[in-house]
Amino acid sequence: MNNVKNIIAKRRSIRKYKDKKVSSRLIKEIIDAARLAPSGHNDQPSRFYIVRNKKIKNKLKKNKVFERDFVYTAPVIIFCCGDMSVYSKEKSPCPEFDKSYMMRVNIDVSIAAQNLVLRATELGLGTCYIGWMHGARAKKALSINNKYVIPFAIALGYPDEKPKARPREKIEEILLSEL
Repeated sequence: MNNVKNIIAKRRSIRKYKDKKVSSRLIKEIIDAARLAPSGHNDQPSRFYIVRNKKIKNKLKKNKVFERDFVYTAPVIIFCCGDMSVYSKEKSPCPEFDKSYMMRVNIDVSIAAQNLVLRATELGLGTCYIGWMHGARAKKALSINNKYVIPFAIALGYPDEKPKARPREKIEEILLSEL
């Protein structure tokens, strides 16, 4: 049964992919899930740059965008971007709640990416969050406008491995208060 809790428990970081194309229809499905994510003040800054072309992946590799080589072998690389221009320039009426726009964009894009990852899992695809990357090199190689930031990327494809669940802390270890 594929309910949300089961999908969350099933999700794994996949670093080895089958040499099998991911259809545009499936990619649209997972991007649609990301699109439905909440964002602060409904600003919706999340944007996604999809790379499937081997020549472009080779260009990224030549520019040493990623620290780990497995990323270049994924059938799809999704650059999770944030459009900084969507945020209002007005100050919050409550300064102690102010967050920098960079922090806000990272939060908003992360929430959207989690929807994307969970939908991909539900569709039988594997993903891996890629934080070790050079965003400036990626932007240059892909000619992405400077109004966007790229906090991370996601490798995507059909899994060619079945990693076991990694240990997780107990609920009592992550609660800062009692129930």
